Amino acid sequence: MSPRYWPAAAAVAGLACATVAKADPPPNADPALAPWYQGLKQPNTGISCCSIADCRATDYRTDGDHYEVLINDKWTIVPKDKVLQHVDNPIGRAVVCWTPALGIMCFVRATEI
Repeated sequence: MSPRYWPAAAAVAGLACATVAKADPPPNADPALAPWYQGLKQPNTGISCCSIADCRATDYRTDGDHYEVLINDKWTIVPKDKVLQHVDNPIGRAVVCWTPALGIMCFVRATEI
């Protein structure tokens, strides 16, 4: 995305997050992890991945040179520019931040053993 479009993208993401922020967090969500979720930023833009209400632990797999995550019982390709690199993951499982309107905003791999 061209840098000239970043302000518009930030506004759209902000509105989506503000709208979706009213959504309930996942069942059994740990409120102590909310700052970690809120600190996740999209690669290349620095736009927030949103909040605990938009991010979920998920199953994932690799297929060739990309990741796929399970969203609504369907395997969905993670765009390479949405994979967060070198992010500590206190959840342990893979995490995808996603909304129906914006699609995948961020993906954090599971903690590697």
